[in-house]
Amino acid sequence: AGIREALVKGTGESVKIVSVVNGYLGNPQIKIPFPQEAKEVENKLRALGFGAQVDEVIVSINRAAEDAAKSAEPVFVAAIKGMSIADAINIVKGSQDAATRYLERTTSPELKAKFSPIVKASLDKVDATRLWAAVIGQYNQIPFVKKQNPDLVAYATDKAIAGLFVMVAKEEAKIRQNPAAQTTELLRKVFGK
Repeated sequence: AGIREALVKGTGESVKIVSVVNGYLGNPQIKIPFPQEAKEVENKLRALGFGAQVDEVIVSINRAAEDAAKSAEPVFVAAIKGMSIADAINIVKGSQDAATRYLERTTSPELKAKFSPIVKASLDKVDATRLWAAVIGQYNQIPFVKKQNPDLVAYATDKAIAGLFVMVAKEEAKIRQNPAAQTTELLRKVFGK
């Protein structure tokens, strides 16, 4: 019960932090940059004066992640409720991020399935897919460059999930190490030093 309480608290707080405006964009630790495989695209476009369009794409990707993050909490709660006693023992006796790794293992496929359509809809809503197509189209017209077309939805989805787990790990560390974050007697019994 203590592990479940800690995980519900930690994941709920993490979702709350990232699912607001600038939850991703305003956090340098999880801000989603232009796709790494398209870094050459970004550099060339900025050099040619298209920096504002590149920045619009980056903002749009991060807004999509913030929208998608709202759907994570029920996925986490379901995984937490399905946790076995052996899972809980492994989390308590495991590494400082054992709960985060457990959630990553048990929820990533479902998070991806939930996030992907939300990310796509969000990117479409803010016109990012059109911006992305325009940016890549402009780049692909540059003579002698290798043509590019990374999947923006898959990229944004994967980065959104990875950023969410960074925040879950931070919340887990806070609960494990900080007595003030152990807000109930049950949490103090499980994680108290």
